[in-house]
Amino acid sequence: FGFDYVGRVFIAQNFVTITKTQPELGWTSIIPELRQFIKSYVEAGGTLFTVDPAAEQKAAQAASAGDPTQQDGFTSQKIIDLLDNYVRPAVEQDGGNITFKSFHDGIVTVNLQGSCSGCPSATVTLKSGIENLLKRMVPEVKEVVAEGILV
Repeated sequence: FGFDYVGRVFIAQNFVTITKTQPELGWTSIIPELRQFIKSYVEAGGTLFTVDPAAEQKAAQAASAGDPTQQDGFTSQKIIDLLDNYVRPAVEQDGGNITFKSFHDGIVTVNLQGSCSGCPSATVTLKSGIENLLKRMVPEVKEVVAEGILV
């Protein structure tokens, strides 16, 4: 990004989340510059996503080992539906994203991205909100753990 005050950038389908490294810097002073940079970059055909060869290989290995939703297809699909319909919209309102990774032996693994990855409340939200919802709606769920929490 090239701005010394930008720590992380998360680009989702409907929004962009930017994490500042300088909390004292006000958003109102930097938003116009960031917005113009992103707009110009996209209009010029700049690359938004690149494929990491290591990540691509890991995904291929996971696919050959079987789709994580097939570990327990019906239960996994119920979990995915709950995440998609109830959890993700709330998380996106705060500039984050949550994706299902796996369900195995009663443990749901999710990936937190965007503002969720650096939020001090992410663990509380995960355990008090998401885990409680999934346990109540899907009795097979014993625990929810997350990847991507940086706090």
